Amino acid sequence: MLVVMHSHATPPQIEGVVRAIREMNLTPHPMPGAMRTAIGITGNIGAVDPRTLEVLPGVMELIRVTKPYKLASREMHEADTYVRLPQTVIGPGTFTLIAGPCSVENEAMILRTAEYLRKHGVNLLRAGAFKPRTSPYSFQGMGRDGLKILAKARAETGIGIVTELMDTDNADAVEEAADIIQIGTRNMQNFSLLKRVGKARKPVLLKRGMSATLEEWLMAAEYVMAGGNYNVILCERGVRTFSDHSRNTLDLSVIPPVKKLSHLPILVDPSHGTGKRDYVPPMALASLAAGADGLLLEVHPDPDHAQSDGAQTLDFAGFEKLLDSLRRLAGPLGRAMN
Repeated sequence: MLVVMHSHATPPQIEGVVRAIREMNLTPHPMPGAMRTAIGITGNIGAVDPRTLEVLPGVMELIRVTKPYKLASREMHEADTYVRLPQTVIGPGTFTLIAGPCSVENEAMILRTAEYLRKHGVNLLRAGAFKPRTSPYSFQGMGRDGLKILAKARAETGIGIVTELMDTDNADAVEEAADIIQIGTRNMQNFSLLKRVGKARKPVLLKRGMSATLEEWLMAAEYVMAGGNYNVILCERGVRTFSDHSRNTLDLSVIPPVKKLSHLPILVDPSHGTGKRDYVPPMALASLAAGADGLLLEVHPDPDHAQSDGAQTLDFAGFEKLLDSLRRLAGPLGRAMN
């Protein structure tokens, strides 16, 4: 259910509706807009009796939301969401690059990469301090020592940090170090973790599960938003199919329906989506053309000697070439690179 207030509704009237919703043992979600405030309602098992709310001062109308994902739906929030960070803004009309190595390997490499990215206009660095790996014998990341290195990179260069949270035990430490908290594909339906980041003060980058449908993905976003964190960024990173010519099948066809059904911004990760660095540039350009709001790219000064995912990682020269192509395509499409 969505309560739409009159454009002239006063703050006390809006608060009165919020209070009435809480008295019904439901959860209100005020969403101020350019013209009027809407208040979403979650927590109801059955239908909400509209008569209780429609008579309150300032209420214009009540609208039933049919999608199971309420807060992530355009039915409840028609306007596009812009995620605003100290370093940049992610949302429609922009095209945001998040780049960096798969994992934090050492301080010198991270600082070198951060300085390089800032020099080329990239405002957000991705790197994993904690790394979920298929094999228990593979490099698992530097853990909290890696978070300290990322924090130092931000302090020295001003770059924003995007890093993955794998469990609730490290939630406070990751939230402190990161500007965006990443939830990886294997944790897309880790509901305890989603509830925890729903309480976080930082935006959440939610990767699609490797076998997840669009509705399951948006329902995972709903978990985060139901906890009060409305700054969710979706990330398509490829799904598992029978194809064996790439690591995953990058599903760019999901971008238009995401844009139609949800107001949340969507990024694409062509590095994990293809698993091969030669395929990353064409799929990155295709993501821009398909309407994505940005990219998550793996970039490393020496990818052939990277401790994880080197085969899908661009070196600095390859990244510069891709960056030039993206800028030439972004202009005609009316997108501002950031």
